[in-house]
Amino acid sequence: MKRRDFLAAGTAVMASAMAPVQLFAATKEKPFQILALVFDDYETLDLHGPVEMLGHMKNVQIKLVGDKSIIRSYQGPKVVTDISTLKVTPCDLFIVPGGLGTRKLVEDEELMLWLRKQAEVSGKVFSICTGSALLAKAGILNGVSATTNKMAYQWVTGLAGQVNWQPSARWVDDGKYLTSSGVSAGTDAALFYIKQLRGESEARRIETLTEYHWNSDAKNDPFAVA
Repeated sequence: MKRRDFLAAGTAVMASAMAPVQLFAATKEKPFQILALVFDDYETLDLHGPVEMLGHMKNVQIKLVGDKSIIRSYQGPKVVTDISTLKVTPCDLFIVPGGLGTRKLVEDEELMLWLRKQAEVSGKVFSICTGSALLAKAGILNGVSATTNKMAYQWVTGLAGQVNWQPSARWVDDGKYLTSSGVSAGTDAALFYIKQLRGESEARRIETLTEYHWNSDAKNDPFAVA
């Protein structure tokens, strides 16, 4: 079944999925659920930097969602998806990477509809780089303070005037929405989220484990728009 047909025919199913969600508080039996969107020409580090950090937490399950089984990053490596965008999947954290593929996807109305529904059943929504362009074009960030890749700042901010865009921020945390600047900023934001979720000692443990130098100050944005 094509995604368009599924979305048109599956209204009742979607409505059920949109009901108040009991999110997956991690227990020994039920891990913390992370879902990450992938699409052709996503930026490799946008996704795999945060996933590296988040995946070092205990009792975490990370799954990839996309519109086909094999997805190619902009740099070439391919990944296999676990879940199809034919349905929405409740999760604790929903990750949206950026990359050149977003330039085309902002015009994909089916994806915009799916993103709106997926955001509803996600405890936290985390975008990296121009992933915020997808969320903004879908109307998900209206009224939200957010940031994006500063090299693509004019393009992204021009897509949605109702977002409170921040020209100087390594990342912005606004309630349900965590948005980060370009590429490597997503890794810094992921460690911030780990600190928020599990405490600073856990974030520092993972920083040391990965031999990564964490920019832990969201206001320290060396690529800020003048």
